[in-house]
Amino acid sequence: LVVVLRDTICDMGEASELANYGEYSGAPTEVQTYEYAKTILKLMTSTKVHKSGKLLIIGGSIANFTNVADTFKGIILALEEYRLELIRHKVSIYVRRGGPNFQEGLRLMKEAGKTLEIPVHVYGTDTHMTAIVGMAMGKVFHCSKNPQPVATASFLLNTSQSTASLSMDSEQASSGPVEQLQFGSDKPSEANRELFSSKTRAIVWGMQVKAVQSMLDFDYVCQRQVPSVVAMTYPMTGDHKQKFYFGHKEILIPVYKSMAKAIEKHPDASVLINFASLRSAYDATVEALQFPQVRCIAIIAEGIPENFTRKLIIRAQQAGVTIIGPATVGGIKPGCFKIGNTGGMMDNIMASKLYRPGSVAYVSRSGGMSNELNNIISQVTNGVYEGVAIGGDRYPCSTFCDHLLRFENDPKVKMIVMLGEIGGVEEYKVCELLKDGKIKKPLVAWCIGTCASFLPSEVQFGHSGASAGAEKETACSKNRALKEAGAHVPNTFDDLATCMKKIYEELVQDGKIQLLDEKPPPAVPMDYSWARELGLIRKPSSFMSSICDERGNELLYAGVPISKIISEGLGLGGVLSLLWFRRRLPDYAFKFIEMCLIVTADHGPAVSGAHNTIVCARAGKDLVSSLVSGLLTIGERFGGALDMAARQFSRAYDEGLNPMEFVHKMRKEGQLIMGIGHRVKSINNPDARVKILHDYVVEHFPEHPLVDYAKQVEQITTKKKPNLILNVDGIIGVAFVDLLRKSGCFTEQEAQEYIDIGTLNGLFVLGRSIGFIGHYLDQKRLKQGLYRHPWDDITYLMPEDSRNL
Repeated sequence: LVVVLRDTICDMGEASELANYGEYSGAPTEVQTYEYAKTILKLMTSTKVHKSGKLLIIGGSIANFTNVADTFKGIILALEEYRLELIRHKVSIYVRRGGPNFQEGLRLMKEAGKTLEIPVHVYGTDTHMTAIVGMAMGKVFHCSKNPQPVATASFLLNTSQSTASLSMDSEQASSGPVEQLQFGSDKPSEANRELFSSKTRAIVWGMQVKAVQSMLDFDYVCQRQVPSVVAMTYPMTGDHKQKFYFGHKEILIPVYKSMAKAIEKHPDASVLINFASLRSAYDATVEALQFPQVRCIAIIAEGIPENFTRKLIIRAQQAGVTIIGPATVGGIKPGCFKIGNTGGMMDNIMASKLYRPGSVAYVSRSGGMSNELNNIISQVTNGVYEGVAIGGDRYPCSTFCDHLLRFENDPKVKMIVMLGEIGGVEEYKVCELLKDGKIKKPLVAWCIGTCASFLPSEVQFGHSGASAGAEKETACSKNRALKEAGAHVPNTFDDLATCMKKIYEELVQDGKIQLLDEKPPPAVPMDYSWARELGLIRKPSSFMSSICDERGNELLYAGVPISKIISEGLGLGGVLSLLWFRRRLPDYAFKFIEMCLIVTADHGPAVSGAHNTIVCARAGKDLVSSLVSGLLTIGERFGGALDMAARQFSRAYDEGLNPMEFVHKMRKEGQLIMGIGHRVKSINNPDARVKILHDYVVEHFPEHPLVDYAKQVEQITTKKKPNLILNVDGIIGVAFVDLLRKSGCFTEQEAQEYIDIGTLNGLFVLGRSIGFIGHYLDQKRLKQGLYRHPWDDITYLMPEDSRNL
């Protein structure tokens, strides 16, 4: 698409001033356009300062589904980064863009220019695509019109009931409104067969939900009574139904695993839209050619081997089937039918008046330039009758000539436009048709790529077929030949609209096209997801998350990219600190957390949680079921004392009770002191895990008053019984309170909240899950059978006198 901008620069005599250029497509993200724009700006500002300044042209045609505002945000970030250099080099910026959310994108660019104090001139789809080149170079006056709305989605409401001038030929005028669809087959004669009509129905290969919905929205605005998409086929899923919208109504479209079944169930489908990948597109097309009811196939994928394409051309000719593509966006017949994403989003369809037929047919190689042609034709004529993008590969399955002859034979077409490009010789065949009188209707033609003659070597442009191997394949040579053959060839692409307008006005003046009143189309509902992305609506979310965000290019834990977490070696302790506490704790805290997980990972097969896991595993249950059965035993009696120990010790300490007063108070209230006591370990047989954790806390924590307090309590309780020691639950509980309170990372209220909401028990659950999984794997590895508890380990106590029951 950017080639036409280069062409215009060269055609205006400024080829020597042309510097670097680049092109992006495929709906890049904000980050991707930021990195891309930085590369361009670095090159632009790395050379010497030009005395008259430098020009940065940000131009493009009307996008199909790229969110223009998102891509412009990335460019603006790069402009902000290079602001001083851009000012030093006296850079002026000219922007022209269209497509989804382009109004917001243009507004952002305009505001950025004011903020950065850089001249930024902004234009939308009301300005010809290449007009900014002449304005930037001072060849033409700046366009003063600025009718663009401040927000997109103006197509939602039919606020205007006034009629505008619509010109149509007499045959169209007498036919009344667009014919509405009825069920049934539509098979005109092969000699003069239309590709599409208002009765055309299609099968879509691939789960292209957005493309199908786009087609259904187009059907609705064209006032078709039933959808054009009759079924979908996709071999990777079973037969089912997929929900879509047809206007305000929800409908179900069947999805078949087999194409043969879809064809059999829907004999009225005559078009196959093939969204298969380059690896599968050939096979899917060959299969479709076996069914006589399929009369047209569109192949969207690019990169199909040329040898396969040539085979498809032969098969299609033998079957009498028209194939559009490969490497195409498809085609459109306003008021009747469109292929996939052709025409872009609904606001562009409405702006280009593609909901009703005009009198101008066009054929183009580029799918992106098709949108631009729709826009140009709608502004200078009564609109598009039919448009086809044959695709950018070197061997398209249908050619310029195929479609031009169709247009010539269709009495409703009054004017034809052809947009070729550098590479190949197909345009010379068009010249022969003109010379032989086989094309008599006015033909406006232009071949893109005239700038190639100014370049020092052969250049491969965007399409695989866009490269001149000989002088005859250059755009300049083709344009000369077309003009000599009788086509209307403008001096530059910049003059294309003017040339179209002149011929159209002559047709109107000669009475070949009559003027009618414009009838407003029905209002089209907007998808909720797109409306929300545009900021047109708001809705309370069902969930809120403040710890993780997976939506961008990189997963974020509490705002920290996962790559940074790994590169800085934060480890599991660092991950837990981010996801549990939403902040990065000190390094000693990471180590302490990991130590807690290590010492709580397992405590043998005899404890209740491990026992349950083992029994469940031996009963043949899966890993998750076995793990859950073990986790469900965790509570105050087993493993769940961390939170309670933290609460009891911290409350006593905060109330100013000395250790002896705390012990007496708990005894008087008849409560156990959580975190004190062990069935096996004692003061004479200490628990090594407790000693490891205690020593680490004393050595690395800045302060540890609650740990010291708990050790004083232990001195009192072990005088009563040697096994009333500070256990693992107790040391982890009190140490974590010291961490929360004394690390400097939490307020007093935050620290208490984490204690109250059960955070500390999470450490035991997380750690012990490691051991439970280990026991499950151990039992499976050992191939242990169903467990049954032995009778001799059960005491059976039956009632002595059952007669009284």
